[in-house]
Amino acid sequence: MTAALRVISPGLMTTLQDLGRPGYQRLGIPVSGALDPISLRAANLIVGNPAAMAALEIAYQGPVLAVEADSVRVAFAGASAPVDILDESGAAQRLPPLLSMRLQRGQHLRVGALGGGVAYLAVEGGFAVEPMLGSRSTHTRAGMGGFAGRAVAAGDALPLTNATADEREERMLHTLDLAPPARFRIVLGPQDDYFTEAAIRTLLESIYTVSPDTDRMGMRLEGPRLEHAKGFDIVSDGIAPGAIQVPGNGLPIVLLADRQTTGGYPKVAAVISADLPALGRLAPGGKVAFQAVNIDEAEAARRQMAAMIADLETSVVPARRAGVDEAKLLSENLVSGAVDARD
Repeated sequence: MTAALRVISPGLMTTLQDLGRPGYQRLGIPVSGALDPISLRAANLIVGNPAAMAALEIAYQGPVLAVEADSVRVAFAGASAPVDILDESGAAQRLPPLLSMRLQRGQHLRVGALGGGVAYLAVEGGFAVEPMLGSRSTHTRAGMGGFAGRAVAAGDALPLTNATADEREERMLHTLDLAPPARFRIVLGPQDDYFTEAAIRTLLESIYTVSPDTDRMGMRLEGPRLEHAKGFDIVSDGIAPGAIQVPGNGLPIVLLADRQTTGGYPKVAAVISADLPALGRLAPGGKVAFQAVNIDEAEAARRQMAAMIADLETSVVPARRAGVDEAKLLSENLVSGAVDARD
């Protein structure tokens, strides 16, 4: 029998994602990958995986998964959500965030409603899925990668690479700062000259709301409209991650992981790479404000994020158990030899 996690309920949008497939945009193939690569890395490191390994990206409402393996270690990181481990009697145990835990055959893992946009469930050893163009990321619009190029569905058996977790103690991260910035930093351009000066002021002074029409391709923002100065059509050019495209209705769209490779609407600015993971954690109804920075400031923020990522691996530590495993304690030989009480 193949070791797997069986999907009982898929949630709203649960896909397999890693860090994407860069290098193919010239062929029209999007990068895809995790909306929040920081939380993806954290979940993987906690279960002892390489940081870039594919994990389940869970959006808005989580799945219910049945364990069809003798043992598997899991960890959850990202937007807050209740994560419960249910045994066959229905008794529930809560899985804290940023902590690994071993699940046994017959148990169910239930992820509730998320307090933000996305979170990640990593399993020790990862999922036994063949990569496509060097990545296991799912791009649902193209039907490529992951599990048959789509979100998971009820009845799917998600095959596991490492079916039996070893006897290592649980691991954890003490903290992981996932708070969004007060203002997301942007670099203006490359077509900011297609907008009036008033439009640029509006972009920098307004608070926008994340639209329910947001998806992995683009975050649509609701709020004040931006006035075009030269129309809203340009010769199609390349789309960078975080580019803010403004179509004819004047409402900004921040282009995300599943973005198209080229586009013909002017781009007023781009969210800097250091702030994109936090943007990816926003759910519909979230608030977004922008602050303009220059290239030097954006590069410095990127270096700071890279240093934080490098520190993640050394920040994972053994977890302290809340109680004592009596069976394991009694199985150990804690006293060597005998002692005469009269001595």
